[in-house]
Amino acid sequence: MLPGPLREGHPPIMYVRRSAAALAAVTVIGTAGATPAVAVDHTPSASPSVALPAGLYGTADPTYDGVWRQSLALIAQSRMDVQPAVKAIDWLAGQQCADGAFAAFRADPAKACDAKTMVDTNSTAAAVQGLAAVGGHEKETGKAVTWLKSAQNKDGGWGYTPGGASDANSTSVVIGALNAVGEDPAEVRKDGKSPYDALLKLALPCADGGAFAYQPDKKGKLAANADATAAAVVGTLGTGMLATKAGDKKDVACADASDLTAEQASANGAAYLTKAVEKDGYLKSALAGAEDQPDYGNTADAVVALAARAGTQAAQKPVRWLERNAAQWAAQSGPAAYAQLILAADAAGADPRDFGGTDLVKQLNAQGPAPRTAATESEKPSQEKQDDDNGVSLWWIIGVGLVAGIGIGFLMSGRNKGKRP
Repeated sequence: MLPGPLREGHPPIMYVRRSAAALAAVTVIGTAGATPAVAVDHTPSASPSVALPAGLYGTADPTYDGVWRQSLALIAQSRMDVQPAVKAIDWLAGQQCADGAFAAFRADPAKACDAKTMVDTNSTAAAVQGLAAVGGHEKETGKAVTWLKSAQNKDGGWGYTPGGASDANSTSVVIGALNAVGEDPAEVRKDGKSPYDALLKLALPCADGGAFAYQPDKKGKLAANADATAAAVVGTLGTGMLATKAGDKKDVACADASDLTAEQASANGAAYLTKAVEKDGYLKSALAGAEDQPDYGNTADAVVALAARAGTQAAQKPVRWLERNAAQWAAQSGPAAYAQLILAADAAGADPRDFGGTDLVKQLNAQGPAPRTAATESEKPSQEKQDDDNGVSLWWIIGVGLVAGIGIGFLMSGRNKGKRP
């Protein structure tokens, strides 16, 4: 799933790169309520327009996805028990504005955010999950969640930008952020409406497959969107990227109801995704004017959604397809793609360290500064060897000195006592 209006409908679980045209379209789309139809360029830019920070993952231009890809990288590493480099974590935390919000990328974090800084809910919610994954950043995540609450719409949902019409993807990624800091999304309300109320308004009936729409079009009509459906299936479960694991609710049959619940809407969405991947094992890209082709990122999102709602078995066909076909896509797309595949493989019970012969974790680690675990493991043996070569360790010498000092102290004390009458 792409963050922001990049995708064909603008989902938040995965974002590789979006064009400047897509970014410009966000404001217009968000206020008009139309579904974005922007071509997504998954090829990393060969020559970034800004200098790449030392702590940032990836070599593509980070202007439109720096915070997103960094957040996904930290989440995926943490899920694999890898400790990200301190500089990588500090870079992400340093992107935050004083009011708690995050923009897609700030080339100069020392410069205060102002009215021209294009902050958004997707980057902010992803950053909350990334920082929550590594721990120790409660101040930053608390401020970010406070800002997200201030941007909640009256229908209970969120748009990509504050004030923009609510969409399934943005609302779902914010639900993930709330979950990551231990808040109950059902209790985060605006005018009495929760995020679940916003998502249910975007749920289609079973006659249309039970999918979710991204958001209503200009006429208020809903159109099924696989990317939005994958996001909303996870969102209606009340979880997110950081916490999504295989579920045990096996029933994914679509069922209409006058009082549709979030749980049933999640099942309906999973039923839609199951049918969508039934034939080929993958979701297709549906960009206007383009030929049907596999959409690797959205397929990975579907794997996470199906596993979260119906267990690992429900996700086997698409995850096996990814295992056979996604290596080249990830290599071309960079850290966010590797992170997304790690999350999909882990949720579906596959091995991220041997995914179709590719060690996804190793490949992700190579996209940025070396994780702390790798650095520590490489340094410890050399220090131990140095101690062995010297024959004694510094701490042994210090210990001997302390013992000797104590002995001398007792001796002097005894002598002084002997001189007393």
